[in-house]
Amino acid sequence: MLRSLTRTAMAARSRMTNAVSAPAAKAYYSTALRSVVVPVGRKTTNMAFNSIRSFSTETTSTDQDANEEKVIGESKKKTFQAETRKLLDIVTHSLYSEKEVFVRELVSNASDALEKLRHSQLTDSKLDSGKPLEIHISVDEAKNTFTIQDFGIGMSEEEAISNLGTIARSGSKAFLENLKEEGNAGTTKDKIIGQFGVGFYSAFMVGSEIKVYTRSAQPGSKGYCWTSDGSGSYEIAEAENVAVGTKIVITLRDDCKDFAKEGTIEKIIKKYSNFVDYPVLLNNKKINAVQPLWTKDKNEITEQDHIQFYRYVAGAWDNPQFKLVYKTDSPLAISSLLYVPQRHMEILGMQREEPGVSLYSRKVMIQAKSKALLPEWLRFVKGVVDCEDLPLNVSRELLQDQSLSKLRQVLTGRIVKWLESESKSDPKAYNAFFEEFGNFIKEGVCTETESNRVNVAKLLRYESSAGASGEVFSLKEYVDRMKEGQENIYYTCVPKRQFAEESPYFEEFKNKGIEVLFLYDTTDEFVVNNLRQVGEHKLVSIDAADIQDKVLETPSTKEKESSETEKLSEEEAKLEAENIADWFRQTLGMQVRKVDVSKRQMSYPAVVTEHDSPAVRKMMAMMSGAAKAGENSMPPTPTSLEINVKHPIIKKVWSVKNQDPEFAKQIAEQIYDNALIAAGVLDDPRSMLKRLNTIMEASLSASATSKTKGTVMESKKIEVVEGEKV
Repeated sequence: MLRSLTRTAMAARSRMTNAVSAPAAKAYYSTALRSVVVPVGRKTTNMAFNSIRSFSTETTSTDQDANEEKVIGESKKKTFQAETRKLLDIVTHSLYSEKEVFVRELVSNASDALEKLRHSQLTDSKLDSGKPLEIHISVDEAKNTFTIQDFGIGMSEEEAISNLGTIARSGSKAFLENLKEEGNAGTTKDKIIGQFGVGFYSAFMVGSEIKVYTRSAQPGSKGYCWTSDGSGSYEIAEAENVAVGTKIVITLRDDCKDFAKEGTIEKIIKKYSNFVDYPVLLNNKKINAVQPLWTKDKNEITEQDHIQFYRYVAGAWDNPQFKLVYKTDSPLAISSLLYVPQRHMEILGMQREEPGVSLYSRKVMIQAKSKALLPEWLRFVKGVVDCEDLPLNVSRELLQDQSLSKLRQVLTGRIVKWLESESKSDPKAYNAFFEEFGNFIKEGVCTETESNRVNVAKLLRYESSAGASGEVFSLKEYVDRMKEGQENIYYTCVPKRQFAEESPYFEEFKNKGIEVLFLYDTTDEFVVNNLRQVGEHKLVSIDAADIQDKVLETPSTKEKESSETEKLSEEEAKLEAENIADWFRQTLGMQVRKVDVSKRQMSYPAVVTEHDSPAVRKMMAMMSGAAKAGENSMPPTPTSLEINVKHPIIKKVWSVKNQDPEFAKQIAEQIYDNALIAAGVLDDPRSMLKRLNTIMEASLSASATSKTKGTVMESKKIEVVEGEKV
């Protein structure tokens, strides 16, 4: 049996040797393997198998070698010109910020070559590479090589010398210029990427030697091999077995071995070249599977397409809540696809959101998650912007002039209009968006230029006294509902609605039916301070002093004169009010700037005005370092106090000031602190606990005495103001 197997193996070798072609040998190899599968010892069988396989390997290797490109002509050595050598050194060491961009540049060149062939075939059917319009990339860690091949237009010897031997000569640019002269550019101009003729030389950043095999698509063209180590010269020679198109083989430097790893190259392709027009295969696996949806008509894009593309560009798993397909030819040629996600990363104090829109030019990425493309407040927007006519610099990483500023301005205005349109088409969905992303919009109002600020303000939404809790309105809706003759838009900054409705400042507005916006976030105060007005209407806080508005000058129907005022003449009442205000001023001292008789219609004894807001005080404390743990808070800034001389507490403290000055002083201080609390500017209420205990003790003592003796506060011997009922 062993002899039989040996004879079979030898016969297989003989027939494979005499086979007219490698495929025929391989076919017989398979037949031979099947013929020796017999139930004999494993060792014997393996010997036969190995004999056949070893020859098959030799034959396959020989077949592969036969198909490899080989130099057959005399090598012509040429030297780069002195200026070219300098430029080559700049390209190799200084032009590009990252070495990985050589993949982007070579893929872009390959895409251009395929596009040139495709376009040329429209007028010359004889042009053909015989291969699909694809870009093939292979890496070999063992050989430390990176290879890229296209089956495009290819080059003749003259073209190789001209295009590869001269830096800054762009074959793609020359191709477009010829098409333009012929009036036949069509859509090809939008698909050609190369402009400067330096992209190929980026390969010298990572390669110690570069070989270029190329053959023109013109019938009967010969193949050539161009070789250089980037030191200042190159060689070119005729070669055989060269496919139509261009194949670049890079022997990588020792410090660039990562570019021989499949995983590394796949990431780079997906980062920069995922949307080129032609398939990119890496080690026979297609990489660029995502379509550049922004190039399609919006009616051709399905909802599922949007979801998949959004998840790709945003690196997310949710679905977008808003989407925008925006294209324009003026003032710049822009194609964009933008999304608003469901949530953002800054919620609950998580890390700051990174910009989410990448800048492309002709489907090749220029800036990933560009910080300059949109203002920072729009960092929650995700997507892609492709601008075909951006004046890029040579490295295609930066812009040469102010076009990015113009692009930023156009995009910002369009996004604001987009969100405004969404708010009108589906108010409920937009209000849910604003609840999640409102702080970004408020940041935009605070940071945008004055001309843009008004438009961004249209996106704001607030609760108001005209609606129920949770119901929000735009500033335009407020203006449309304003009372006839009302001059200002009124607001109040409070932590929650209950505080607003119980505020002494709100009371008069409520009685007169004047709508007030309720602003709950600390950032809202900075928003209104930056916005200042909407159209002709100023934004005014209801706790502002000396509010000038005709609607507030009209007496309320609920307003009634007290019995004391009826008995006193107007002059006497005014004099007494001024005396009360003067006593408060002297009693409170440096705590207040001034004390005035309030003109507000309110049921509270006093309010403060001209005070720093809680948000401002908090910021000042942080800036001064007073907000650090273990340190006292900022000392209260003196405010203006407005007293309601008609209020019973004011009348009674005025009555007791002579009988018990110390007790009256404590009451006056407590009235002032209560007003600070109502305004939300008393940092630490613990400071008044001792005083409150004293006042309560006196009140309880007076109450006990009144029960035993039948008089009010007899223990303090306080006279009751005439007219007061006890």
